[in-house]
Amino acid sequence: MSRGRGATVEPAAGRAGHLPGRPEHPPRSKVSARRGRLCAVGELRGARATLAKRRAEVAEMFDGVAARYDLVNDVLTGGLDRSWRHAVVAAVAPRSGERILDLAAGTGTSSKPFAEAGALVVPADLSLGMLQVGKQRQPELAFVNADALALPFADGAFDAVTISFGLRNVEDTAAALAELRRVTRPGGRVVICEFSTPSWAPLRFAYHQVALRALPLVARLTASNPVAYDYLAESIRAWHTQPRLADALAAAGWRDVEWKNLSGGIVALHRGRA
Repeated sequence: MSRGRGATVEPAAGRAGHLPGRPEHPPRSKVSARRGRLCAVGELRGARATLAKRRAEVAEMFDGVAARYDLVNDVLTGGLDRSWRHAVVAAVAPRSGERILDLAAGTGTSSKPFAEAGALVVPADLSLGMLQVGKQRQPELAFVNADALALPFADGAFDAVTISFGLRNVEDTAAALAELRRVTRPGGRVVICEFSTPSWAPLRFAYHQVALRALPLVARLTASNPVAYDYLAESIRAWHTQPRLADALAAAGWRDVEWKNLSGGIVALHRGRA
């Protein structure tokens, strides 16, 4: 793990978890397998979010790719996504009876190992389409529709919080990190897995100039909404480097921040304590 440097990102105004001007949101609810009001998968097949990352656009985009999301991820990463998920579980180190928030959980693939370890896991996501598919596949998990900028949980509700490949899709990174801090008990931990910047120059060139350019082309052969993967490639290019994300975590009130590169820095695992 590499230690984070001094914070350079401005923290959200107010103390963590009490963000001034928080938008009003309707109450969030657990998703039932029979709930007919959920968006039908594929209804918004042409949706594509912008780099402004407005919540409605992001939710619609993921609604449109939900049915084949896990399969396409496996194809596009050559199966590396499985090793990344294992690394997240190892970093969280779930213990029986612990309360764990898995934010941006999608269909719950990332949440299942926590439940198998005996933890009380809450898979949460903004996309109702993703939650619907997840509930069909894993009905035993208590999926919750939640906005990363206004989490429907009490202060200090969780022993650990984690988010994989979802933080870069949130409108306000600093506010989301502060919300995660708010719902984590003192001494609790955060683990963030996200695409990042390869540390070796030749790999960095190949990743940005070849792999990310090819991603939308490959997605057109496998994905239900290939246009969405244009946005995903763009969002990866625009995302923070490892030190900058570490700075953002420190600015949001997390301590002992460090990171570990996975797959040469294509992905980075950041963690810290509340």
